[in-house]
Amino acid sequence: MNKYIEEYKQYVNKIGNRLGLYRLVTNKYNVSSALYPGSHIDIDPSLVISKVTYIDNFEGAIKFFKNIDVIREYLETNKEYNSHCDINFLAEDYTKLLNVVNVDLIISQYAGFVGQATKKYLKVGGILLCNDSHGDATLAKFDNDFEFIGIVESNNKIMSNNLDEYFKLPRDKSIDLDIVRTKMKGLKYIVMADNYIFRRV
Repeated sequence: MNKYIEEYKQYVNKIGNRLGLYRLVTNKYNVSSALYPGSHIDIDPSLVISKVTYIDNFEGAIKFFKNIDVIREYLETNKEYNSHCDINFLAEDYTKLLNVVNVDLIISQYAGFVGQATKKYLKVGGILLCNDSHGDATLAKFDNDFEFIGIVESNNKIMSNNLDEYFKLPRDKSIDLDIVRTKMKGLKYIVMADNYIFRRV
């Protein structure tokens, strides 16, 4: 096995396999294009989505994606769709202005305020899939550009009812978004999910 593919597989083992998550969201919301800022070397979205742009300015990611032909060959062999695998990588800071076309899905996993920085590249009606590790889901919840439409349970099932139970602090404490932005950390809500789903409105 190529050493770069081996590196990717070891990374997936380390972070946990997210392929089921990406597959679930892709199928549910008819996703055909995605943007993955702060991706590091998690190329699993390209196994289920034909057009994905990865963005990361971390040296390890830049080195990995220099071998994009090897990566593309692996994806073409293992992808779950019939069309050509269109994979792109930008060695850039995702908070800066990017030369990308609007997409159906933005993926935010442990990489800061991805949804806030890149929502301009999300089609109206498109999906933001994010966790709240750094508070990205919290900021999206109170952003008028997004509608909170679901959560992904740990067994990779989407739930879209009883959403008013989420983003509530104990004793009805108010949510201070400035603290979230400063600390870059999600809050300890009464009910929490592994991943949250928002629609661009």
